[in-house]
Amino acid sequence: MKHYSETDKSSFQRSNVILLSLTHHLHDVYSSFLAPLRPLLIEKFGITLAMASLWDLFQRIPWLLNPLMGMLAERTAARYFVIITPAITAVSMSLLGVAPSFTVVSILLLVMGFSSAAFHVPSPVMVKKLSGNYTGKGMSYFMFGGEMARTIGPLVITGAVSLWGLEGTWKLIPFGLLASLILYFKLRNIKISTDLKKEEKKPGYWASTKKLIPFFLILIGITFFRAIMKSGLTAFLPTYFYTDKGETLWFANSALAVFQLAGAVGTFFSGTISDKIGRKTSLLIISIVTPFLMALFVQSTGVWSFIFLLLLGFFMFAPGPVLMALVQDVSKDLPVFMNSLYMTISFSTSAISVVFAGLMGDWLGLEQTYLISAIIAVGAIPCVLLLKSKRE
Repeated sequence: MKHYSETDKSSFQRSNVILLSLTHHLHDVYSSFLAPLRPLLIEKFGITLAMASLWDLFQRIPWLLNPLMGMLAERTAARYFVIITPAITAVSMSLLGVAPSFTVVSILLLVMGFSSAAFHVPSPVMVKKLSGNYTGKGMSYFMFGGEMARTIGPLVITGAVSLWGLEGTWKLIPFGLLASLILYFKLRNIKISTDLKKEEKKPGYWASTKKLIPFFLILIGITFFRAIMKSGLTAFLPTYFYTDKGETLWFANSALAVFQLAGAVGTFFSGTISDKIGRKTSLLIISIVTPFLMALFVQSTGVWSFIFLLLLGFFMFAPGPVLMALVQDVSKDLPVFMNSLYMTISFSTSAISVVFAGLMGDWLGLEQTYLISAIIAVGAIPCVLLLKSKRE
């Protein structure tokens, strides 16, 4: 394992970036268990879609503390956040199947939320430092690991339920514990936090944030208008096929896996493309195409629904690495803290939107909810147009 050094600043450290992508993959395999388990948990506890959507809110509440997490990470060895969190997430998510009540599920998801926040705040900055002059490319590698996890995760947990039953999901815990042990030996020598602390003086948090308020307001607009569409699909796609369409659980969760797989491909290419054509141009193309594909998916049937689902997944998740690279481009001071602000915006809007999507799903049905969300997503286009065209 190579250490980070001053001579590596402009180079793309592929092996280290891939390692962080694999770490992201491992963590998010476990964190993706909720959506495929939701139909079974709804049946187990006899609750509504709106109540089930509150679980997404519980697991995202800790993201409101991201700025504090960012301040802490700026002052500590942030790599240890990345090392320990896969074990914590593995334990909490593997216990969902044996949880005896709605409340216990909520507590487990709250714990996972803190673990997830502790992982996602410093890790993109580590990727930035290891990517040299290729930030978009590095973010694509990193996000590809996460999206592939959400492709494989539903299949892993569905296979576990098929093999051991809903009450046997706890048997997945040892894999996460072993992974954190391995990560300790692999990641402990990436001295990213030490490098960040070498600066003689850093500006105040408020002074740095104040300069970027207009930028962050634009990001709020982009994420807000797209949030219901994205959250509604990632949270309720298995429920949509299983409950509304009468498909089997394997079919429903396979559809989610296909959707996430297409999203993984989208994240892998979008960041690198944005390095070449610009962040604004990339986001504009994505914002125009995605609502159109969402409408086609809802109106289609049979093989066409899977075709449009593939295309939709590609464009739905493509903004991830582009936005993360954009934040790193403009965050010259306190990069971990600034990334924590972006993550707070992203996950807060997701938490609110998934509850809203659940309420709309109970009221109008998921199909109408998806159509309305496509119309709302058009609002992201003028927000993208407000971004500066100059590539940072």
